[in-house]
Parts: sequence; C-alpha cells; structure tokens
Amino acid sequence: MPKRVLIVDDSPTIRGLIRAVLAPDPRLEVVGEATNPYEARELIKALHPDVLTLDVEMPRMNGLAFLEKLMRLRPMPVVMISSQTQNGSRAALEALALGAVECIGKPVSGGFTAAFGSLADLLVAAAGARLRLPGRRLRVAPATGFDWNGRIVLIGSSTGGVDALETLLAGFPENCPPTLITQHMPEGFLVSFAKRLAGRIAPRMVLAREGEPLVQGMVAMAPGGETHLELAPGLAPRCRLRRGEKVGGYRPSVDVLFRSAEPVAERTVAVLLTGMGRDGAAGMLALRQGGARCLAQDEETSVVFGMPRAALEIGAAERPVALPEMSAAILDLCRAAARPV
Repeated sequence: MPKRVLIVDDSPTIRGLIRAVLAPDPRLEVVGEATNPYEARELIKALHPDVLTLDVEMPRMNGLAFLEKLMRLRPMPVVMISSQTQNGSRAALEALALGAVECIGKPVSGGFTAAFGSLADLLVAAAGARLRLPGRRLRVAPATGFDWNGRIVLIGSSTGGVDALETLLAGFPENCPPTLITQHMPEGFLVSFAKRLAGRIAPRMVLAREGEPLVQGMVAMAPGGETHLELAPGLAPRCRLRRGEKVGGYRPSVDVLFRSAEPVAERTVAVLLTGMGRDGAAGMLALRQGGARCLAQDEETSVVFGMPRAALEIGAAERPVALPEMSAAILDLCRAAARPV
C-alpha cells in the first residue's frame, strides 16, 4: 500500500509544489493538506497519515511548537520544510533535536528541483524510519587516556546523522584523531550544525576550508554548496574542497571523500552512519581493499539503515557497531597498540 502523506504548510504554492512532486510516485499518496497545526491535528486524527511534511514557520502555532506536542502525544515520522536563512537553519536543527526524521530547505530563486528532487524517496524512507524521541537520546562521555597511532578518521552520514554525529563525537576526547565528516545537508544547515557541534564536543569543530591542515584534536565537516570534501594526502594531510557535479545524487558525497583517501588507506578508519541510499559503500569497499579499517552503524540504532546496510552487504564494512559504542570502537582502532577487532 502507498504511504499516506499529509502536507502541512500555510503556503498554497509550497503545498502545490509538494503535491506535484509526489503525485507521479506510486509509493506515496497525498491524503490531505493543512494550512496550520490546528487543521493538521484534526486531519491526523481523521486520516491516520504515515508521514507528515511540516513547515517551520506558520501562523497561530509555529511548526516547532506543533512538532514538540506531536512527538510527545502522538509520535510519527515528520519531514520538516525550512528556509535556509540563519534563523531557518537553527530552527531545522531544533526540529531534528525534537524528533523530526529530516529537514530539507525550501526552494530559493527557482531551485525547485534541487530542493524537492529527492523528497519522494525521503518520505518513503521516513515512513519506515526508527523514531528518535526527545528524552531518549543516547549519552556518551568523552574518552580519557587516548594515545593516537596516526590513523585518520573519515565519517559519512545522512538521514538521522545529526543525532548520530552528536552522539559519536561526544565520545571523542580533546586530542581525538584528525577527523573529516561528510553529512548530507543543505549548505546553510551545515553552517549551523557545525556551530552547534562546536559548543557540545571536546575537540575543535570546524567547517573544512581549502588547504587547511588536518591535525590531531580537529574535526572538520564538509561545507557543502558547490564543493565535495576530500583528503589531500601527503606528509601533512590537508582538507581539499573540489568543485564538481553531484556524485550518486549527492554533493557533498561520501564516496568522493572515501575515495580521496585511497593513497593512505592503511592509515585510515572509515565509518558509515545512518542514512538512506548507498553513498559511501563503494568508496568504503575500495578503502578496505587498500587496508583501511571500516565500520558501519548497526540497524537497531540507525534511523534509516540504508547506507550502513549497503556497506555491510558488499563487504565494505567489517562489522556493524551500535551507536553508543561507535566512538569507542573508532578510538580503539586509532589508539597506539590498537586492539584487533
């Protein structure tokens, strides 16, 4: 049966765009539209949708207030639609913290296809996602006594990655191994996400810049936009930002990040976290064949078990690891005299 979608947005233009995108897809059925949270509440009771699209900014009650009530009283999968302004991107991250499965940016300057091109796939994945409810977030304390063995860490994540990365990086000590991250997220959201992480973790958290040295105690995230993040290998590894088209439908792409590290695979630990699709699986396989150590988040703790599943199915990842144990597993592989897996 098609997944039942309820569109909640005060803009008739946005509602029309969403309906037009979803109409040709047999996996989805738009069962109703609401212009505000009060209408949405009644339609949820009457229509029993499988998944909601929810605008952040609406009259009478904003989307965040409605989301908080919804996740507390009747938890269900929600995909938020937010502007990519500074305020909008902060609201998007708050929505993800409140339990939304994902947040996508509103179309800007005619960028309709770029904004909603993957919406159908996202809603299908969200309808079957494992919900993360407020108050049940995993807590991990920073590790102590870490002695680095020279390995570099590369991490890829997508849907559900905000919660997963916050949990994983909370376990990293101030002197963590140099770490590069590619998270599928609009450019404006990535800026706010990096700032959010910087105030919550022990290592130095930055958005990657071209040519920036990759040193111990540093975590650098792909800035998105028109570029992919790569590792520029050498005696002193650096961040490299390469302009290019989407790869496998993504920019930044996890596969691009992983493949850039093939020359130093033996000094690399690659990790795939929760996310829809297969981005990163092929790149991880190439790294493992070159001598890298490779881990994937397990199904039980993944919001969407797409990217990790793909890596495990093709033998790219050595084993699945539960999210609360992931930071320790990574640090063990990057610790002097690392224990075998």
